[in-house]
Amino acid sequence: MKFLDKKVTDIKIAYIGGGSRGWAWGLMSDLVSVDDISGEVALYDIDYEAACKNEIIGNKFNNAEGAKTVWNYKATKTITEALTGADFVIISILPGTFDEMHSDVHTPEKYGIYQPVGDSTGPGGIVRAMRTIPMYEYIAENIKETCPNAWVINYTNPMTLCVKTLFDVFPGIKAFGCCHEVFGTQKLLAKILDEECGIKNVERDKIKVNPIAVNHFTWLTQAKYNDIDLYPIYKKYCEEHPDGVDKGADNNWMNSAFACADKVKFDLFKKYGYIAAAGDRHLAEFCEGKWYLESPERVKEMRFALTTVDFRKKQLKARLEKCEKLVSGEKEVKIELTGEEGVNQIRALLGLHDLVTNVNIPNYGQIPNLPLGAVVETNAIFRSDSLDPVFAGPIPTEIYPLVSRVCAEQEAVYKAISKRDVDAIFMAFANDPLVTCSLDDSKKLFKEMVENTKEYLDMFDLSNL
Repeated sequence: MKFLDKKVTDIKIAYIGGGSRGWAWGLMSDLVSVDDISGEVALYDIDYEAACKNEIIGNKFNNAEGAKTVWNYKATKTITEALTGADFVIISILPGTFDEMHSDVHTPEKYGIYQPVGDSTGPGGIVRAMRTIPMYEYIAENIKETCPNAWVINYTNPMTLCVKTLFDVFPGIKAFGCCHEVFGTQKLLAKILDEECGIKNVERDKIKVNPIAVNHFTWLTQAKYNDIDLYPIYKKYCEEHPDGVDKGADNNWMNSAFACADKVKFDLFKKYGYIAAAGDRHLAEFCEGKWYLESPERVKEMRFALTTVDFRKKQLKARLEKCEKLVSGEKEVKIELTGEEGVNQIRALLGLHDLVTNVNIPNYGQIPNLPLGAVVETNAIFRSDSLDPVFAGPIPTEIYPLVSRVCAEQEAVYKAISKRDVDAIFMAFANDPLVTCSLDDSKKLFKEMVENTKEYLDMFDLSNL
């Protein structure tokens, strides 16, 4: 890297999963939208052809309208080539294919178990973790051997277990996990500030919050705008909107596989008095199975969606078509900012500014009543080559039973998978609150789901299932 009067050039970013159709293009947009960093992005993917197409697309972003800097994109055939000399490593992979995800999400429906996402917890999240953790062990080993001083940014789910694996395999790793779910809650609070107080056009990062707990089941113990405590305002708003909120035609819960009306979020506030800071689809999965996911009818009543994998497959087909048009030039690349913090985090770690934002890292004491070493989500301060967790305080008594259970399950799932202990994995699976069927049916379900993804599980002894 070269530091030139508040600019940093010759940065190398290794992108693991660089054949992505969609998220990678967002990163490309974000990188060229700032004028103080530039360099190379090495794209590694098990689908080398996909990485090559993103090489073409990425280099086109340098000439897109509004581009402020230049990045050289290069597809690599090996992970070692991508990681060699890397200053930053971005990991965003799909562990398996949408066929395996289809089993994760939809096979449990045979037993009356419904999952809106199925990638972080519940039966789907646990089986997905069986595929993902061995992949992350391999990635962590390669980072340790090839670029041990690089900063590593993870976007893959299950977020908690991915980050846990990185640190377990390579304790000295400089890694953190990024998730935008808290951002959505900050935007909701800005909307409420507008409607209730007439304070308009507040950027979400001006809503100062204290996130605490674990990824996708994060809570806010504080929320302020300047000197305004948002808790009383939020409480009043929840009381006045027991059926949630209509977010407009472009983001209406009925017209999107991902949107929600925040009715689950408001209901949890009514129950516990704290602001749940993730989307309803995620929050519902961490609660007791009969609360919000008893049936599709209950989901509809709570005004969020069960995101089908068929929808994701349809979405992928559209992205593949878009990819071909971008490569051929039939469609021009366009800078569309993602709202993610990744590029700003890179800039902060390069010393270009300071940043406070939520991240997923091991618990060093920032949450004193959760286990040390468990991966938790709190704020952290980004400075030059430095990431320091912010002391978030203890989990409040009211929500401690919920959060501690989730944290304990994640620790148990990680330990069982890392030891390749299939019996222990099953017990964690059967104990998950979403697995509401009998123990015998739980075993049948686990066996079927594992069978459906066995192509990625050759490191496990499945003979006794």
